[in-house]
Amino acid sequence: MKISNIPNNSSTITGFILLGFSCPKEGQILLFVLFSGVHLLTLMGNGSIICAVHWDQRLHTPMYILLANFSFLEIWYVTSTVPNMLANFLSDNKVISFSWCFLQFYFFFSLGSTECLFLGIMAFDRYLAICRPLHYPTLMTGRLCTNLVISCWVLGFLWFLIPIIITSQMSFCGSRIIDHFLCDPGPLLVLTCQKAPVMELVFSTLSPLPLIITFLFIMGSYALVLRAVLKVPSAAGRRKAFSTCGSHLAVVSLFCGSVLVMYGSPTSEHEAGMQKIVTLFYSVVTPLLNPVIYSLRNKDMKKALKKFLRL
Repeated sequence: MKISNIPNNSSTITGFILLGFSCPKEGQILLFVLFSGVHLLTLMGNGSIICAVHWDQRLHTPMYILLANFSFLEIWYVTSTVPNMLANFLSDNKVISFSWCFLQFYFFFSLGSTECLFLGIMAFDRYLAICRPLHYPTLMTGRLCTNLVISCWVLGFLWFLIPIIITSQMSFCGSRIIDHFLCDPGPLLVLTCQKAPVMELVFSTLSPLPLIITFLFIMGSYALVLRAVLKVPSAAGRRKAFSTCGSHLAVVSLFCGSVLVMYGSPTSEHEAGMQKIVTLFYSVVTPLLNPVIYSLRNKDMKKALKKFLRL
């Protein structure tokens, strides 16, 4: 791919070039059509879950309210990257402005952190429902559910705020090429005029921290759930308990597994192609699969979706 108007090493950067996926023009158009379809299906799938929970009174319970909020989060998460990626496929210079790059950077990581926290409180909800069934209605009240949702959004958007503000005040020199389809901290920090080992350490620590804490919390919650389920005398009761957790565990495995591969292991410059694929999986493919996972394994959600689609 030819990139024109690349400044020399002494120039100051006012914008960046997102290389995205390097392929001929025909391939770029094909990718545009493919990801446009994926984005539309993601919006429709997660939007359907939100509408089904809103319209069906039987789903006005903490578990489904959290699921609807999670679907709302997924819509914004995928929208933080895909529209710009689609525009990039049809662009000749593939330039993203300095301010828009950091805005995407902030929203992508903030929404990702919020998603980690949401997965944690959804596991907490399942723990209370299975391990404390008699006390569940009094423990998981509407007020607590609302407070947990608000806390996830606030903490998620505060987590990376200061590091991103500091990074945005740095000077960037030399080549303005980012070999990615989004503004990622690794490639950005390479472009700074002066090396910033402290900021690299901050991002390498902050990026996986919400995921690791949430993952350990989820595993601890499900260890207690497993212990409680194994004490259920009937096989039908055990199957029902496991079925309520299966969808959530599948989503946790998809998202946490791919993010841990991306930010929990050392990366190098020659692995840029693999970084793009892994990032694409947890930022685009996972939000597409979530509605399918939750609807296929949940009879109440299936009924609500059928009811909503008949309206």
